[in-house]
Amino acid sequence: MNWQPFIFGGLASVTAEFGTFPIDLTKTRLQVQGQAGDVVHRRYTGMIDAFRVILREESVRALYNGIGPALLRQASYGTIKIGIYHSIKGKLGQGESLFGNIFAGMVAGTCASCIANPTDVLKVRMQAQRGGIVQSKSLYMSFKDIYTEEGVRGLWRGVGPTAQRAAIVAGVELAVYDWSKVKILRKELMNDGIKLHFLSSFIAGFAGAVASNPIDVIKTRMMNQKVVAGNDTLYKSSLDCALRTVRNEGFMALYKGFIPLYLRLGPWNIIFFITYEQLKKAHESMG
Repeated sequence: MNWQPFIFGGLASVTAEFGTFPIDLTKTRLQVQGQAGDVVHRRYTGMIDAFRVILREESVRALYNGIGPALLRQASYGTIKIGIYHSIKGKLGQGESLFGNIFAGMVAGTCASCIANPTDVLKVRMQAQRGGIVQSKSLYMSFKDIYTEEGVRGLWRGVGPTAQRAAIVAGVELAVYDWSKVKILRKELMNDGIKLHFLSSFIAGFAGAVASNPIDVIKTRMMNQKVVAGNDTLYKSSLDCALRTVRNEGFMALYKGFIPLYLRLGPWNIIFFITYEQLKKAHESMG
């Protein structure tokens, strides 16, 4: 098995996560507001307003609430996802088949997300909290609180929609990136370099955002709900969450946070794929 996609995928994922994390935090805040049980309705009117309110009321540091589990997640999720994706592609032996790559991406995203789910739960919980309380909690204490109050199952809260989202995002983004790159090279529109990687990753990010936003909203709401003994859950399943969200807030509620999601996925993909390609190029030049 080739170890390079695992190592380079993890390093590139961590780099992209750190560079785009504040956008992801505003996306999470926008997605959880307005749901049933939220005592503060319409706190943010949009992404820019969310940035302003967070900076004014909580400080710059609040924009990186949850960065610890986010980096930990990418170190595990990104490493496994890219490694499995390229391993499956190699086994299929179909070159750059779009549908073959979609299949490889969906399997890789599902496996990686199931393993890394506890870190995703930690990230969402820390991002969704407002004020200064979360700043005094370490990663370990946040993990302990979830485990103590909700048990092991709490760490895999929302694993269903998370795996579904990961399958769609990985299946779309990885496949569209490789497909776009090959098509542009074959038509000789660009040479294989940073400009080509930039354009291909831009296309992949947009496709991934359109496909995944509804599942991302459901995943975020499922993970954000706490389950304590004696209290009922807000949502019984992913389907129940989707139906309640549409019934109470309208269909477009499934696209809450789309702009910050795309503004994150676009730069995230650009940083990730360029970093990944440069790591590959550096390794090849050394070898």
